[in-house]
Amino acid sequence: MNELRYQLDLMRAMNQKLSAKERMYRLLCDTMDYAYIYYSFEKNTVTTLGKWDDFFDFQILDRRDFVKLQEMVDEPYVLALREMLFLEKSGRETDSVECMQRGKKTWLQFSSRIFYEDGRPTDQIIVVQNITKQKTQNEELLYMAYYDSLTGLYNRNYFVRLLTEFLRRAKEDNRLVSVLVIDIDDFRKVNDGLGIVAGDELVQQFGSFLKEFNGDDVIVCHLTSDVYCMAIYDPCGNKSVEHIHKKIVKRTREPFYLVGGQVLNITVSVGVAEYPEAATSALELINCAEIVMFKGKAMGKNRIQYFDTPILNDFLKNVELDSKLKEAVFENNFLLYYQPQYYAGNRKLRGVEALIRWKDGNGRMVSPAKFIPIAEKNGTIIPIGNWVLEQSIRTFSEWRNRYGVPFVLSVNISALQYQKEDFVETLLNIIHKYDVDPDEIELEITESILIDDFSAVTEKMQLLKEYGIRISLDDFGTGFSSLSYLKKLPINTLKIDKSFTDTLLTDSATRIITESIVSMVKSLGFESIAEGVEEEQQYKYLRAIGCDIIQGYLFGKPLSQEEIEQLLQKMY
Repeated sequence: MNELRYQLDLMRAMNQKLSAKERMYRLLCDTMDYAYIYYSFEKNTVTTLGKWDDFFDFQILDRRDFVKLQEMVDEPYVLALREMLFLEKSGRETDSVECMQRGKKTWLQFSSRIFYEDGRPTDQIIVVQNITKQKTQNEELLYMAYYDSLTGLYNRNYFVRLLTEFLRRAKEDNRLVSVLVIDIDDFRKVNDGLGIVAGDELVQQFGSFLKEFNGDDVIVCHLTSDVYCMAIYDPCGNKSVEHIHKKIVKRTREPFYLVGGQVLNITVSVGVAEYPEAATSALELINCAEIVMFKGKAMGKNRIQYFDTPILNDFLKNVELDSKLKEAVFENNFLLYYQPQYYAGNRKLRGVEALIRWKDGNGRMVSPAKFIPIAEKNGTIIPIGNWVLEQSIRTFSEWRNRYGVPFVLSVNISALQYQKEDFVETLLNIIHKYDVDPDEIELEITESILIDDFSAVTEKMQLLKEYGIRISLDDFGTGFSSLSYLKKLPINTLKIDKSFTDTLLTDSATRIITESIVSMVKSLGFESIAEGVEEEQQYKYLRAIGCDIIQGYLFGKPLSQEEIEQLLQKMY
């Protein structure tokens, strides 16, 4: 009897221990964000645990109910899920599948493990997890890895990978690959005039149009800002460069309508480089296409430019020049020459124009026509311009003190230099530093300055004039020219461009225009200067029509500081 009671107590204790463990396991399951299915092969029973009710609105009572799980996922995932649920049929221990729920945007991961004894399945555990968040994050990361967020086109890195594969195929199949770099002309004006949001919208709309060309043998990417890149494998027929360029031009002839109500008409410049003629690697091809695209812009924009070796050579020379120019700026390795200006009536010295010269490291003289545009692009024009101001005014001060000569120093000012907020302050500090009369300093400003912000430019002109500094409008007639706006400019002098002087004696239209300019200038109370005067007949004609000042090789070429001093000694 005692023995029986002992056995009952022992069984009761063991059951309590098992119940406690079962309770612990259930609590552990309930704290996890998973749903569980436990199936016993021996007992043919199914138990669901964890957050089952959060995942499903049905119950699994026996293994035949597994079909309910298959019915709740999209069709492409049914077969894989069925194989995983009945894993013992393949003899495997574990498997996992990811499925999207039918009619929902929810992703579920099913993981199954079967336990075997002596080759027979005894137990199965199926874990169900909601992986929608991870899937979404992975898709976003995948999108970011391959696509540009602004346009939806391929990004630069993925485009290079795809282009590299194009080149590999082309090498094996002996085919061509064309690369086009496409740039929206004058895009900065859109950003500056309408704002960055409008600029982004234009980039998106044009990118959407280019996206239509994407296919097995054509890929398009958003390279940067307003620049796109396209690669064509084995270009021919409807996917030839010429055909695609015609479609691009046709689209740009139609306006782009922005959300803000703005209507934009654009043009594009296109550069084309071809494998294997231009280059054999992806990055080199893109670089060559970009080089010729900029060449096309320099030739007037709204055009397609094809790669050739001379263009690349010119580019490489400019890159070398850019590097040497930066070194020259660091070392102040420049020279100043001065070209005399004379009054047309009595041929007396009116003043000199300071002209910068540069000898490169090999002692070769580099034309300002070559290095000044490069300096304007790389920003070195600011320190170069400040150096010219400082050195020319210092030298001019020495001449005035030594010779007592009343004349004018003309100094060319770049648009970038003029636009600097501290330009006026910098100039006045130099003038005061060398104790020079502001009335004897003349700033030569080109018409291109007037394009960006006419009002701001003229306000600064007026301020300079109030300080007594003279203003000369340089190269008149070559750019933004209009006789009507002259009356709005607070200038002292107007300089007639050399291109007019060159054809005065041979072209009647040039003579009519020149006479009109000189007459208008005189009526407005300005002085007129004709530059590039090289022949006596040119001089006589200009003097006859009332031009005030003559500058050119007829009266004097640009001279060094020492040669100007010799000239001053002879004259005074």
